[in-house]
Amino acid sequence: MSKPNSKQESGGEQRRLQMVDIARLAGVSVSTVSRALNGSELVNAETRQRVAELARSLNYSINFGARNLRLQENKTVAVVVPYDAASRQHISDPFFLSIVGSIADALTDRGYDMLLSRVDAERLDLASHWFDSGKAIGIILIGQWRHHDQLNEMAARKLPLVVWGGEMPQQLYCSVGGDNVLGGTLATRHLLQQGRRRIAFVGDANLPEVWLRRQGYAQALREAGVAVDPALESPAPFEPGVAGDVLREFCARVRDFDAVVCCSDVLALLTIQALRAVGRSVPGDVAVVGYDDMPLAAYCDPPLTTVHQPVAEAGAELVEALLGQMRGDRAEPRTMPVYLKLRESAPMAGG
Repeated sequence: MSKPNSKQESGGEQRRLQMVDIARLAGVSVSTVSRALNGSELVNAETRQRVAELARSLNYSINFGARNLRLQENKTVAVVVPYDAASRQHISDPFFLSIVGSIADALTDRGYDMLLSRVDAERLDLASHWFDSGKAIGIILIGQWRHHDQLNEMAARKLPLVVWGGEMPQQLYCSVGGDNVLGGTLATRHLLQQGRRRIAFVGDANLPEVWLRRQGYAQALREAGVAVDPALESPAPFEPGVAGDVLREFCARVRDFDAVVCCSDVLALLTIQALRAVGRSVPGDVAVVGYDDMPLAAYCDPPLTTVHQPVAEAGAELVEALLGQMRGDRAEPRTMPVYLKLRESAPMAGG
């Protein structure tokens, strides 16, 4: 094993400090300096010239290695899983594990490598680092989180980017995801057909996918002539530790609902636990529907009725959409079909 070269390390640190100085003097970001020094046409000619002049004045030597990575046969795609800094939802979440595994299989089948990374969900734009540095030829981002605007900004830069999520109004980037509105509609219609009328909704509608699922939930209620009651909504996050506390409080405070649409299978399991803690049975007192149809859903007590998302197929769709962009194809959003998987937590009437 070779020893670290202290001269190389000090040189790299000096280069980073020089880039910070150039960015400050030029009045631009460090990433813009990096792109300008690498000759990117994403930076206008005037800014490239100003950055080059400042670099020369600071005796900055351009590192052509990173730029040449993209000129060589780079076969690496960055797969980025954002996290909420407050809750630090772990990558071991069943949904994350399933979709990352699906993407890894799809990349391997096509001869590509995967670079797995995390960024703060408040700074989704940091995902662009892997492309800007030349370490990846494109980016697959898992989830839209709360910053749809940052995703649009990356797309406006023509960055090769595909996002797992739902199609949103004024969207510039390419998304691949399940039909969230249909999923929310199917779950709610099923509960209505059972004769349930006080149907709660569990999920943070500030997140785009959850917002779309809530649209389907509200649509199904209106179709059945049932008013949407905000008092029956719990904005529980996906992170289990935080969600557990939110749902225990909700189930202790609100006692008149007879069904729940949950925006993930984990949220559904936490809801069942919270209901049992206040003496309510599932599905006797309250029918529960989850979302995703993770493998664990079939082994719950009771086994979970849930909206099946095409996670196994999602990896291939995400990878094909990204490779299509790199071929120059138009980056159109792709919506994949979903369906309801019936089990004992909300069985058919009389089942």
